[in-house]
Amino acid sequence: MTTTTVADVLAVASKEWRELLGQRGGRGKAGIALFIAAFGIIIPLQTGRAWITSPAVSVAWSWVPMFLVSTIIADAFAGERERHTLETLLATRLSDNAILFGKITAAFGYAGAMTITSQLIAAVTVNLATWRSGLVFYSPQMFVTMCAIGACGAVFVGAIGVLISLRAATVRQAQQALSGTIVLLLLLPLVAVRLLPAEWKRSVLANAPAASQLAVIGFGALLLLDIGAVALAMHRFQRNRLIA
Repeated sequence: MTTTTVADVLAVASKEWRELLGQRGGRGKAGIALFIAAFGIIIPLQTGRAWITSPAVSVAWSWVPMFLVSTIIADAFAGERERHTLETLLATRLSDNAILFGKITAAFGYAGAMTITSQLIAAVTVNLATWRSGLVFYSPQMFVTMCAIGACGAVFVGAIGVLISLRAATVRQAQQALSGTIVLLLLLPLVAVRLLPAEWKRSVLANAPAASQLAVIGFGALLLLDIGAVALAMHRFQRNRLIA
């Protein structure tokens, strides 16, 4: 990307952030406050030090950015269509890539900021509540794994959400379609595993890689999915169809 394109992407993302925090009402700010309170204070207090040290919790944190992206990405184009601002946006000098990546960047940045803020507040909360047992923080390996897998998952959901939002008539339709798609994508691997012959399952379990290897495999798989989903979104984003 050129410097101009990057600036345009950030301009679109900035517009999205302003709308999320401003024009779309106090519900956006209230939702942010409730999320941070839940994941940064309430749940950590109930879970204790395991919220920082448990590998199972790190898996949960990896899913948080994907969930956050899914809550706002449906609005990307369907919301513009509902607010009758889509034609104005498409009539600007902004390139197709600047608009598309600006929308995805806005959702990704929102999810990343919310996740990291909640993680840091959670760490402070747990340490204040259990200070007699000494300080505790996420291990570097766990933190990097959470961020890497969470980022790849967020980009994938963002690209899929944009594809759906491009064709949806309303935000509600886009949200419903995106939720159904995510559930389907989550269920397919589980169904596929259940359909495997019992001998295959035993063989897989016997030769299962270590947790670190699984994390690398998962990251690689998500990265490939990201590339495919983003490429498809770039191919499907056509101004003429949207204006028509």
